[in-house]
Amino acid sequence: PLADAAICRSEADWLVGINGTRAMTAFNSREGGFQKTTVGRVQTPTLFMIVEREEKIKGFVSRPYYELYGTFSCHSGEYQGIWFDDAFVKDSLDKDKKAERIWNLEQAQAIRRECLGQRGTVTQESKKKMELSPLLFDLTSLQREANQRFGFSARRTLTLAQALYERHKVLTYPRTDSRALPEDYLGTVRSTMNSLKETEFAPFADQILKSSWIRPNKRIFNNAKISDHFAIIPTGHIKRLEGDEAKIYDLVTRRFLAVFFPAAEYLITTYITRVLKHHFRSEGKILVQAGWTAIYGKAAAEDPSLPSLVPVEKGEEVETKEVELKACETRPPARFTEATLLSAMETAGKFVEDEDLREAMSEKGLGTPATRASIIEGLLEESYLQRVEKGALLPTMKAFDLITLLRGLKLPELCSPELTGDWEFKLKQIEHRQMDRGEFMQMIRGMTSDIVDKVRGFKDEIRGSYSFIEAPCPKCGGKILEEYRK
Repeated sequence: PLADAAICRSEADWLVGINGTRAMTAFNSREGGFQKTTVGRVQTPTLFMIVEREEKIKGFVSRPYYELYGTFSCHSGEYQGIWFDDAFVKDSLDKDKKAERIWNLEQAQAIRRECLGQRGTVTQESKKKMELSPLLFDLTSLQREANQRFGFSARRTLTLAQALYERHKVLTYPRTDSRALPEDYLGTVRSTMNSLKETEFAPFADQILKSSWIRPNKRIFNNAKISDHFAIIPTGHIKRLEGDEAKIYDLVTRRFLAVFFPAAEYLITTYITRVLKHHFRSEGKILVQAGWTAIYGKAAAEDPSLPSLVPVEKGEEVETKEVELKACETRPPARFTEATLLSAMETAGKFVEDEDLREAMSEKGLGTPATRASIIEGLLEESYLQRVEKGALLPTMKAFDLITLLRGLKLPELCSPELTGDWEFKLKQIEHRQMDRGEFMQMIRGMTSDIVDKVRGFKDEIRGSYSFIEAPCPKCGGKILEEYRK
């Protein structure tokens, strides 16, 4: 069934891409010339996500709010806490509302005056937190990590990983969507770990082998989580690498070592300081057991958002030395980078932080790990996107024109990431003999015919690939149309 699924994917992309592109190009070229307008089963829903995000950014209206930070003095020193509303209830209609935010300046100033110089009482709670190592890399997670750490494009990361596999033989096959290894791979992993004892990673490899940490574990060795290829890991072949290739090899090897190490253990301490009727929260994080973070050094274990706290005795009163009022404002959502776009494609636009849940949703993602880089590059080459500062992806006027037209045509098949993700899930069902190839292709052919029929029958007063200029004509006051120029 893997062959059936692969043929279905290829034929579906071809049918939707060539017929949709010809239909849209013909529509936009009605008044002469050649206005190439490419669309695709995965490319266009991906572009839709980016345009929709840009529309939210452009339409965003920032709102001012205030935060209060108290500095408290105790016998052992000073610590800081942020004011919060202990009666706060989440508002599903207003996601900007948070317990720490005060929306009225006069109210913030009044709280500051009330608390300044007053004595407060402290209650504290400490609890242990176990943090498992990240899962092994598949191609998408490797591309995401390399973009965040080194600024590599998805295509660049794939090229480097492919070279490390084909030419240098130091990594396994990179075009994979699996983050697990076969259940009969324990012996191979031990052999690879023995090879790493001859490298800079020797202390970690030696510790893993001596501690017998390579043992059956469904999080690592799981046949049910493997499709046609398994996770990207080192092969055990040792070779001197330089430059960007060395960076990718280092990422994969450290992740491979980390997954066998025990969880990192933290002690999370929370102080609630009550001053009159007001509450301030202070949180600190202490590393108890480094676990897998030892492989990444001190930086991985530290969390700058959770500083260490000075100890406070039980029942001790503290003095409010200072209350700082900070003026802030809500921010629009950030533009997509390649790393965040890959995450969005992996979950069909549903933004999921939890790694295990994101992996479960990847069956309904846009495209496959092997194709996502080429999809992003294709959008850039067709001038639908451009890279701007800090690696952000900005949709062009051509992208806005296409999405506006598709909305007018009412073509959810080419706009909806969720619907495209559902087709990807059906392809997975074909792989597991849960759906018939003929049934899937009949659905794709029907959808393609529907796209062409809607485009053919659409009546639009705007000819060509145009966009409105907001300023009116200085002579007649009418609308001004501007043709897209590459």
